[in-house]
Amino acid sequence: MATRTHTALVLGTAGLLAATGVTATAQSADTLGAAAAERGRYFGAAVAANHLGEAPYVSTLDTEFTSVTPENEMKWDAVEPTRDTFTFGSADRIVDHARSKGMKVRGHTLVWHSQLPGWVSGLGTADDARSAMNNHITKVMQHYKGRIHSWDVVNEAFQDGESGARRSSPFQDKLGDGYIEEAFRTARAADPAAKLCYNDYNTDGINAKSNAVYNLVKELKARNAPIDCVGFQSHFNSASPVPSDYKENLRRFVDLGVDVQITELDIEGSGTAQADNYSNVVRSCLAIARCTGITVWGVTDKYSWRPGGTPLLFDDNYNKKPAYDATLTALGGTGTPGATCTATYGKAEEWSDRFNGRVTVTAGSSAIRDWSTTVTVTPPQKVSATWNGSPTWDTSGDVMTMRPNGNGSLAAGASTSFGFTVMKNGSSTPPAVGSCTAA
Repeated sequence: MATRTHTALVLGTAGLLAATGVTATAQSADTLGAAAAERGRYFGAAVAANHLGEAPYVSTLDTEFTSVTPENEMKWDAVEPTRDTFTFGSADRIVDHARSKGMKVRGHTLVWHSQLPGWVSGLGTADDARSAMNNHITKVMQHYKGRIHSWDVVNEAFQDGESGARRSSPFQDKLGDGYIEEAFRTARAADPAAKLCYNDYNTDGINAKSNAVYNLVKELKARNAPIDCVGFQSHFNSASPVPSDYKENLRRFVDLGVDVQITELDIEGSGTAQADNYSNVVRSCLAIARCTGITVWGVTDKYSWRPGGTPLLFDDNYNKKPAYDATLTALGGTGTPGATCTATYGKAEEWSDRFNGRVTVTAGSSAIRDWSTTVTVTPPQKVSATWNGSPTWDTSGDVMTMRPNGNGSLAAGASTSFGFTVMKNGSSTPPAVGSCTAA
């Protein structure tokens, strides 16, 4: 167990410069992204640009994930609110951040019935609708050419229920069934290297809607249309649980000659039941060689599109949930099922030019054998000393990852703490503590 002995590790200016050469967020097999990569998959998250200024959000994203999907920033109303006038700023922010961290990017989405600006719904003729659709696909994909690994070219083109019918949209209504094939051919011309996907929800088991998508893919392949992958959104809750034929359904699409991706995974619930469901989904993907990756629809429950269902892997405070441990274990990572911890910050002594901070690490309901957490200071602040832990730093010197400086074991419910001195340099902003990782 880490002790409370106040033995300061004084870094000093030279020490800080040396320490910043160590990257705190370099992934090892105890993160989702690293564990998935060892199985030949990516593990991604949907990202909102307006949260990229929140240190715990960014720290969790950068540490755990290897792919991002813009949550809303690439949808039609965001990037082409006025005809042929494109606004890529928010989407660019996500793409630039992801690529700076070595992450892949999924493009979402090009042709969809929802989140359309009014001018699209007002298109009067088939020729006008065709021109607008193809121009949108081409301009957006060319802007991101070479930077997107997979695009959701067409999204949610089928109705819910037992009809298997196409959904009404400006594209379906003006261009008929052929608009999907045309969209894929236009997309291939715009970026020949990107994977082109059809994406939908409530298609996770074998049912009327998934059969309609299956028949669409089969027809597109028979016509040599350039479809490379099918995305399964996989939004689950008690009324729509993980279907018993989930893996079988994924496999039948692969048998058509396409990859499958789990594109928007979230599972409402908590505790063991939620953890088991996440594990089952991950294991289903791993059982199929052409299931190339998994994306969860958000980083933290706090910003989920259905926060009341607490459907994600990190809680509102970025603590790892049992579902996280189950997911990591299913991926073959080094986590221990049930191993969780929390990290809380408190200010200690303060002087005119500096203050001391203390972070308390507490094991969850099971004993843990190791832990780590991050502390992010606000520039121009710098940490000048630490004690009772072993720190590493990101390249900016602003994010410190703290691990035990000895035995990291804690009994269930037990706590330890580490401390550090922050040089204010004109700022008294409290540091942000990231999620706690336990093994």
